Amino acid sequence: MPTASDSAAAPLIEMRNITKIYPNGVLADNDVSFEVRAGEIHALVGENGAGKSTLMKILYGMERPTSGQIYLRGAPVTIHTPHEAIALGIGMVHQNFMLVPSFTVAENIVLGTEPLRGAFVDKRAAVAATASLAQQYGLNVDPEAVVDVVPVGMRQRVEILKALYRGADVLILDEPTAVLTPQETHELFAAIRQLVNAGKTVIFISHKLREVMEISDRISVMRDARMVGTIDKRNADEHLLAKMMVGREVFLNIAKPPVQRGPVVLKVRDLEYATEAGVEALKHVSFNVYAGEIFGIAGVEGNGQTELVEVIAGLRAPLGGVIELEGKSIAGLPPRGVRQAGVAHIPEDRLTNGVALESSIQENLIVDRYEREPFTRGGFLRPSEVARNGEVLIEQYAIRTPDGALPVGSLSGGNMQKVVVARELSSRPKLLIAAQPTRGVDIGATEFMHEQLVKARNAGVAILLVSADLSEVMSLSDRLAVMHAGRIVAIFPTTNGLTEEEVGLYMLGTKTMTQAEIERNW
Repeated sequence: MPTASDSAAAPLIEMRNITKIYPNGVLADNDVSFEVRAGEIHALVGENGAGKSTLMKILYGMERPTSGQIYLRGAPVTIHTPHEAIALGIGMVHQNFMLVPSFTVAENIVLGTEPLRGAFVDKRAAVAATASLAQQYGLNVDPEAVVDVVPVGMRQRVEILKALYRGADVLILDEPTAVLTPQETHELFAAIRQLVNAGKTVIFISHKLREVMEISDRISVMRDARMVGTIDKRNADEHLLAKMMVGREVFLNIAKPPVQRGPVVLKVRDLEYATEAGVEALKHVSFNVYAGEIFGIAGVEGNGQTELVEVIAGLRAPLGGVIELEGKSIAGLPPRGVRQAGVAHIPEDRLTNGVALESSIQENLIVDRYEREPFTRGGFLRPSEVARNGEVLIEQYAIRTPDGALPVGSLSGGNMQKVVVARELSSRPKLLIAAQPTRGVDIGATEFMHEQLVKARNAGVAILLVSADLSEVMSLSDRLAVMHAGRIVAIFPTTNGLTEEEVGLYMLGTKTMTQAEIERNW
């Protein structure tokens, strides 16, 4: 078998001169050529909108190219559907899991290709097949567990086993570590290496350059719908890859001066919240956030972080507990009341809670203050002031647009996020809640967001940061809390010397601090 290190090896897959133009005129891929060798882990990286996801959707049959040709083992192939891709031995594991929550692990893996005993599904054979496949490839799962209650890392393994059960020789993994703890990521990487040792080939799509450097053999970089180049990992580093992705020098390290902590701005005590279904999402959550600090919250998604942010922001009503801003209760206030008290909020879902897509960029920048001077006088909106404010913030926050009067929905994800950040920080808040502030934005925009958060922190703003990106939240935070199953299970007084592996143990719930230790670090 050809190896990844054999530069003369014939490609297993070739995508030659692939162009994809959507009916609305968007050029997603522009004459892209991409090749993968048998038995390698090939990373595909690029900013959002660079074209990498479209390219992989074409390979998996989810999209059809406008022009270009795919070759498998040197022979031209046509792939119009995922079913045809699977028949050719190409499988794809999507970032958003496609599992039936109420089914068992085994039922999900064999779904659509179930073993039968007469006219009925042979559940015992499904369990045995799952167990055998899991052991063969080092993907530990419980075949009889219901998917809805298993950890996110096991769900990831179920998705991979689904593809392997259907005969995949090539696995496309789309952001496979996005919701994993460091421990789960290590387990996944061990499994990927075992897959390759067993003769499989892996295409690894990720924005985490450190992980790309750890797991891949070769790395292909896309920018602006084109293939910039392919490089052997031995000749690459994170800074080179970032520069190839963005087209300029990018500073990945977050520089911030020592914290100058002021008084308590946000006080949370014994906060409780339950969903409409009666599930306890927050259980006696307590902490402080001080002026001039970034207080980070880490945790696997779904452990109460979303509910915590939205309760503090007034989007949900708490069942009990204390929320005070500079000593005054804001618990139960509506969002407008919370904002008027001095709280700004960068929501995790900018499309739902962050912007009005059909309104202009200028209008989105004042949506929380349109009724006040100087934007309104005598009950009438003053368009000239709205436009003037827009011009200032568009320049200050480097929002790329030819005209502030355009709908905000016309912007890229990164520039749309800049509109949200510009609006929230220009309100001069006492407390900034930043929930997943760099989700779905590219490296250049991420660098800018980090700079703005540190700048606000240095100016004395209290910042509550929630991020699923563990390296981000650890790099930015002055103090760090960890949430698991709706509780604060640890608060670290500093992130200096703290490792992702240590934090990961708390995220998994295998370690917890005592209540006394947590209270000392409030």
